[in-house]
Amino acid sequence: MPHLDLPRTLGALRTSRFSDQLDADRSLKEELRSNLICKLKRDETLFPGIMGFEDTVVPQVVNAILSRHNFILLGLRGQAKTRLARMLTRLLDPWMPYIAGCEIRDHPFHPICKQCRSRIVELGDETEIAWASADERYIEKLATPDVTIADMIGDIDPIKAARSGQDISNELTIHYGLAPRANRGIFVINELPDLAGKVQVGLFNIMQEGDVQIKGYPVRLPLDVALVFTANPEDYTARGKIITPLKDRIGSEIRTHYPLTPLEGIAITKQEAWTRRRSPVEVEVPPYIHEVTEQIAFLAREDKRVDKRSGVSQRLPITVLENIVSNAERRALKAREANAVPRILDLYAALPSITGKLELEYEGELKGGDAVAREIIRGAVGKIFSSYFDGVNLRQVVQWFELGGSLRLDEDMPAQQMVEELGRIQDLLQHTKKLGLGASEPDAMRASAGEFILEGLYAHKRISRNEELAFVAGERLSREERGRDEPEQFGRRGYDPRRGGGGPGGGRRNLN
Repeated sequence: MPHLDLPRTLGALRTSRFSDQLDADRSLKEELRSNLICKLKRDETLFPGIMGFEDTVVPQVVNAILSRHNFILLGLRGQAKTRLARMLTRLLDPWMPYIAGCEIRDHPFHPICKQCRSRIVELGDETEIAWASADERYIEKLATPDVTIADMIGDIDPIKAARSGQDISNELTIHYGLAPRANRGIFVINELPDLAGKVQVGLFNIMQEGDVQIKGYPVRLPLDVALVFTANPEDYTARGKIITPLKDRIGSEIRTHYPLTPLEGIAITKQEAWTRRRSPVEVEVPPYIHEVTEQIAFLAREDKRVDKRSGVSQRLPITVLENIVSNAERRALKAREANAVPRILDLYAALPSITGKLELEYEGELKGGDAVAREIIRGAVGKIFSSYFDGVNLRQVVQWFELGGSLRLDEDMPAQQMVEELGRIQDLLQHTKKLGLGASEPDAMRASAGEFILEGLYAHKRISRNEELAFVAGERLSREERGRDEPEQFGRRGYDPRRGGGGPGGGRRNLN
């Protein structure tokens, strides 16, 4: 709600401290520019929560605003285009006065609609003033092929004409569309190429000349609006295009991008994922789980079986992390444990968060989304495993399997029991120190770390999987493995991250 001390009449507004801000030369884009300059002088964070764009996208947005440009954000899905556009309201004044009851929030000193001009002539300084917050001055529209000129610009309203007794050609009978209602505010149009060409024509007319023609009646509306567009450049030929005259009137074209480094991606995922949740158990996500989760997205973006034109949204690691935390939480609740720590097996439980976000090329479709996702998980685990255990001698762990050892670990196995089973493998839990674990760590953390080591060995083909999906060594490879490079020959049996194999190690494991 606006403050009680804000002027409520036109006369009070003229004598208030706000009168200087309502100068005729201070347009909306001047307002954005002046507030941006103040923030730059104070070295404020312009767009808090927007990570990875500090040295690339943000400087270009700043330049566009300082240049008083309308601009477009071009980028693949999940690149925070809409979020960045919504944060432009931080550059608006906290409150903006307008003539009360006006649909287009007309300027109190320089009204552009006929109704407001008539009201000021009639009431003078007693004309009522209302106030709009910065957030109320933001209008957003998702462009779809069925959006019409009436939706965006306006139309003649015969009902309004009948009720007011006005001739239908009178300006007072107009029903304003979204663009006029965004007057003195920011108007964002998402997925611009989906907008029909004739509607785009109506937009560039507003952007340049300020002339609006509704049902053949020319109405001069010099709107004061900042236009921001978003689009996926790879969709132009598939779904539509931006017409050339409109592109010519867009001052700046700014390209967004995915996180440039895994560290940036991890920071974004930690910020956005719903992991700090109310729960009877304490949830803790190990660093290597964060790293593997983010690496899945990076590898998927590079995978030739994944459609590069569609992209791999940053929503993928966010939803994957939420799912693996939920799976760990479910396991801990079922086992009545105090701690919930995600394990690598939880990544396989989170496959629905991966497969639905991957648009596959023909080769990927032939293999199947589930198989492609599993291979990407395996590659991500292998890469992160190398960062922790490069040069570390794990021969004794591998030797346990060479000598006939086998381990089956059920997905719902309590942490204490899992640690006991992992403890059968010589020196395995000792190597968890490389992951930063001490002797006093809870069983849930030690179980997760031990399983990560075994999964990393599988990813590097130090232990393998048999036709029954039990991990084996060397000579008994599955059909899936035979299609790839031959793994190193280390023994007969191995570790199964989903179903396992029987053997002298005891225990059970069934991963889905």
